[in-house]
Amino acid sequence: MRKKVVSAAEAIAILRDGDTLCCSGFGSNGVPVELILALEQRFLEAGSPKNLTLLFGGGPGDGASGGANHLAHEGLLKRVIGGHYGLVPQVGKLALQSKIEAYNLPLGVISHLYRDIACGLPGTASKVGLGTFVDPRLEGGKIGSKTTEDMVEVIQLGGQELLYYKTLPISVAFIRATSADAEGNLTMERETLTQDVLAIATATRNSGGLVIAQVERIAERGTLHPRRVKVPGILVDCVVVAQPENHPQNLGGVYNPAFSAEVRVPLDALAPMPLDERKVIARRAAFELLPNSVVNLGIGMPEGVAAVANEEKILKYMTLTAEPGVIGGMPASGMNFGAATNPDAVIDMNQQFDFYDGGGLDLACLGLAECDASGSINVSRFGPKLAGAGGFINITQNSRTVVFVGTFTAGGLKIAVENGALKILQEGRAQKFVNKIEQVTFSGPYAARNGQNVLYVTERCVFALTPQGLELIEVAPGIDIERDILAHMAFKPIINNPQPMDARLFLPEPMQLNDLLLSISLVDRMQYEAAKGMAFYNFQGLRVRSKKDVEDIRHATEALCRPIGHKIAVVVNYDDFQIDETVVDDYAAMVKQISDQFYTNVSRYTTSAFMRLKLGEALESRGLAAHIYETPQEAMASAAAH
Repeated sequence: MRKKVVSAAEAIAILRDGDTLCCSGFGSNGVPVELILALEQRFLEAGSPKNLTLLFGGGPGDGASGGANHLAHEGLLKRVIGGHYGLVPQVGKLALQSKIEAYNLPLGVISHLYRDIACGLPGTASKVGLGTFVDPRLEGGKIGSKTTEDMVEVIQLGGQELLYYKTLPISVAFIRATSADAEGNLTMERETLTQDVLAIATATRNSGGLVIAQVERIAERGTLHPRRVKVPGILVDCVVVAQPENHPQNLGGVYNPAFSAEVRVPLDALAPMPLDERKVIARRAAFELLPNSVVNLGIGMPEGVAAVANEEKILKYMTLTAEPGVIGGMPASGMNFGAATNPDAVIDMNQQFDFYDGGGLDLACLGLAECDASGSINVSRFGPKLAGAGGFINITQNSRTVVFVGTFTAGGLKIAVENGALKILQEGRAQKFVNKIEQVTFSGPYAARNGQNVLYVTERCVFALTPQGLELIEVAPGIDIERDILAHMAFKPIINNPQPMDARLFLPEPMQLNDLLLSISLVDRMQYEAAKGMAFYNFQGLRVRSKKDVEDIRHATEALCRPIGHKIAVVVNYDDFQIDETVVDDYAAMVKQISDQFYTNVSRYTTSAFMRLKLGEALESRGLAAHIYETPQEAMASAAAH
């Protein structure tokens, strides 16, 4: 058996000029610092290896000079392919100055590329990125004038338009774990995330490359529990034991046992947010939370939604997630972003993006940096600053509801919340609602065509996406539309009849979201749109326990439909709908009666296969159309066809 445990210098000696290096690490979490520093030292001392291609997903750095920023040397790097550049600004600087070839691809696509490289496939086909700067009809993900080769192309497959991302062989991988035995088996018990280390190692091994693992300790051969081995030794060529200072849990601080699920900590002691613009925005976004929903929260402003949900005691009614693989618990913020306190599960990032890309998210809440009249968003590039898309494109294109959050203006904005009203003390220097955004990270027209529910929440107003563009739908108390909104936008949104933002957003005490979340009125769930001649029933999260609940739905339906005076088409959202077995027949009989009386046709949808079967059988037994669609788009198309 060859010796696998070597020094960092011995491991780095295997790199050659022109190699493709893949480096694990999600932001500041799980960065193989020892290996990165050893590579930098070799280059500075010996001038080699040169002209490397660097491939990474979540930007393994600290936003300053740590992590992969140590590799930002002219001559060391020739080309970079990354998902997020915000925490590796030194690498981004080389890209923007066209000193290297560089690409920014969606994080989820890079995560899936690893698997397809491992499978020996020539590329990854995905709908993710259509209509954004990654689309080759816009920019093709290229950064800088030096980048000319096309990595993305548009294809037709199975009757769908998709983007095709080319794979590339990996020569060397830097990955990280907690423990290794002499055979190179790796466990990750003290890591915040499992990341994509298995997929990266497999891709590198099957490319004929070499895998170097950084760990904090060596275990006796045969003592690692096989169920805890994340990467088997057959995929690992070298193991390097890091100096403690080069193996922090994350680059932002000391070891936190709650991030690695070593302990569970009480969340009740967390202090509530102060009542400022961030809290007002987070509170309004929290109104979109639903029971039993699965939610993604982005970095920055969206982090406040988790804090508000915790303060309102509603975290237990939903599942918060983050793209690197955490499910449940309280997502961490700031430099710890990507980790979670008290998670229910931690899965690989590529598996998380399987779930996201397939439509598993009920709600996503992400940042708002620049927005145009069509509802398109830029969060990825601003002049000399390259943030990168990260998981933003995957998440926003595939979540059922998307809520963008951010202050209305930026740079010096000061507000006051007084007597339940909002007052602008000092306006921000920079407008966010502009005629032309610098880069399309989210395409409003693409989302509108797909019938996506999209809101844009600021401290002073709320917009909704329509096929015609942005519509102003809510205004904060104390805010004048002309003076405080339109005067600070480069375009005029659609304005019909905007409503006041909820008064509770601007009061210091908790909003009692616990009660609201569990008791959305039937009146609020059932809306008729005269222009479309169609009603929409949002039964998501509704629980039908008794005959009284059935009768309540009947009465609400009659109150809505009878004044219309003619039959209408109806679309019903049954996601997370729950009905007790004892009232299924009563419910089906009620649906039969109101359908005959008020509806031309009904289109129903739910992502739950069990509910589709259960409701379908009950309705079919009453002579009603039994097909229940899986997506709102299918249900809407069916309703429109009738």
